[in-house]
Amino acid sequence: MTKAYERVLAARQKGRPTAMFFMERLFTDFLEMHGDRRFADDRAIVGGVARLGGLPVTVIGIEKGVATEEKIRRNFGSAHPEGYRKALRLMKQAEKFGRPVLCLIDTSGAFCGVGAEERGQGLAIAENLMAMMGLRVPILSLLIGEGGSGGALALGVADRVWMLENAVYSVISPEGAASIVWKDAGKAAEASEALRMTAEDLLGFGMVERVFSEEGGDFEQVCAALREALAAELDTLLRLEPGELTRRRYEKFRRIGGDGQ
Repeated sequence: MTKAYERVLAARQKGRPTAMFFMERLFTDFLEMHGDRRFADDRAIVGGVARLGGLPVTVIGIEKGVATEEKIRRNFGSAHPEGYRKALRLMKQAEKFGRPVLCLIDTSGAFCGVGAEERGQGLAIAENLMAMMGLRVPILSLLIGEGGSGGALALGVADRVWMLENAVYSVISPEGAASIVWKDAGKAAEASEALRMTAEDLLGFGMVERVFSEEGGDFEQVCAALREALAAELDTLLRLEPGELTRRRYEKFRRIGGDGQ
């Protein structure tokens, strides 16, 4: 088994904290908001208003669920288009009231069922990418587990993208890549190495700015470190004028994959 695939398995491990775990420990006074005002309320996306210390923020997380019944209700963290539209509605609301946006990402990918495609899954993700690039408030995205395909990227266009050490981020799952390249999903370990999807790889590529230790599985301690880091980073970002903020965000993503990366 490759080191990269060990990270993939760690990101998927049963009992790993989900988005709600982090929300409950990082923020206070959380008020959940529901629905995309078009079709339905997607339970795979949890979002609302909260406080980070004394700072009002908008929090959006992809929630996989813990117990079996909840996992089914949350669609195992695979959001429908209405989930991404709910997220976009909350981001636009945050922009209106000047609140920073914090996204917690943990998904194997957006839901690919017929209904989701009929309701515009690809368009919903594309609209999020476009809107987040120009959002005039700070955005910080944190990968806490799996970061799969467009389902993760739809909440990943941010001023700062951070990862936990055992989180992964990739255009496709290693099983999916192995099935395409070798016609054999059993070669997932080799595919995970080739995809360069670990936190260390992505930090080296400049796709993420910071990687947080998981403190040997002590996620209470991880949350304490994250809370302090988030407060400090948002204080810095809030000092920038909106035009400067969006300019730097655009330039950051334009540099990815260019010379020196």
